[in-house]
Amino acid sequence: MLISQNFNQSTQKENLNTSILLVEDDLDFGAAVKRALKQQNYSVDWVTDGAEAWTYLENQQAQYTLAIFDWILPGVTGLELCQRLREKDNALPVLMLTIQDRVKDKVIGLDTGADDYLLKSCSMTELVARLQALQRRFGQCQQTQLTVGHLTLDYNSSTIKSQNQASERQEISLTHKEFYVLEYLMKHPNQIITGSDIRVYLQKMNSESYSCVVATQIRALRQKLINSGCTNPIETIQSSCYRLKISS
Repeated sequence: MLISQNFNQSTQKENLNTSILLVEDDLDFGAAVKRALKQQNYSVDWVTDGAEAWTYLENQQAQYTLAIFDWILPGVTGLELCQRLREKDNALPVLMLTIQDRVKDKVIGLDTGADDYLLKSCSMTELVARLQALQRRFGQCQQTQLTVGHLTLDYNSSTIKSQNQASERQEISLTHKEFYVLEYLMKHPNQIITGSDIRVYLQKMNSESYSCVVATQIRALRQKLINSGCTNPIETIQSSCYRLKISS
């Protein structure tokens, strides 16, 4: 029992830096999947149609380490999403969810590029176990860097690399709180993020949180970028919302 408990705690800690794109149009089932994944400390973006999912994958593919696609989706199907990824030589591990239980359907899904196949009648426990198996199978799932625009966040060294005005690459050391705040913004580029969203993320990362911590870390991040001669892409929207502005 103790070995199992330690394993689960270790697995949940590893999941902290694992971001999943969930594409599921069934609202009840999607909510249940997202809840089960977040209980395991996964970071989850959930969208309900294939076209929106492809926008996420095209613009932010560096942020995801696993994906869950429903086979039947409005607009672009899960099968088409998987096919597009493989045509672009994107090796993002994909778990395909479907109500199709015929052998030939499973073969079609796997031949298109899905890495695993699971019926939607599965338990949440089995779904989480399949994802953890994908993590073990694919070494690239252990993310070491996150790149968005001209910013590269390094998980091993807790630094951010950016290009200064002289087109030189600068490496800037970050505190734990600065790192997590910037990571959250980089995982949601060009989106308006509330201070409350960031505080919840800090709490999930086991970092103490209080009312002014977000504003303090944002100011510190901006100052470090400016001191290094780099462009500051962090905008304040109103008084307590922020956006990482990345040019397309």
